Amino acid sequence: MRKTKPKKRILLPDPKFHDPEVTRFVNNLMLHGKKSIAYSIFYGAIDMVGEKMKDSDKAPLDIWRKALENVTPQVEVKSRRVGGANFQVPTEVRPERKVSLSMKNMILYARKRSGHSMSEKLAAEIIAAYNNEGGAFKRKEDMHKMAEANKAFAHFRF
Repeated sequence: MRKTKPKKRILLPDPKFHDPEVTRFVNNLMLHGKKSIAYSIFYGAIDMVGEKMKDSDKAPLDIWRKALENVTPQVEVKSRRVGGANFQVPTEVRPERKVSLSMKNMILYARKRSGHSMSEKLAAEIIAAYNNEGGAFKRKEDMHKMAEANKAFAHFRF
């Protein structure tokens, strides 16, 4: 590439848990630059997770981390044109992209859920992902199935 790669921005830790990963999640959750609203949605969801999962010995933030880990895809398919035909080539996902995909999928499927507030919907999606179910987990499974089905084209890797 001709241009230099842009510098990585350092995210400041969030005010409550002092975790930069929470800040990254909130940045993905945020709409129209309303960060304080995004924080209140996230913290509300974490509180609801804590109440619903009282019997669990884990902290709500650990449940959220485990849920993110459960919806993180390892492989994906990319289109590659070889000799006039398009092949879906399975490729490994870069670590940065893994985190990004998992967060965005969780937020996307939380928004699609039925519920009263976004906090409730996000809490429900976090609990579902923690239990290896829900829309975001299904999306990851579908990505893995696609990659498995197209394993024969792995030799076309970029």
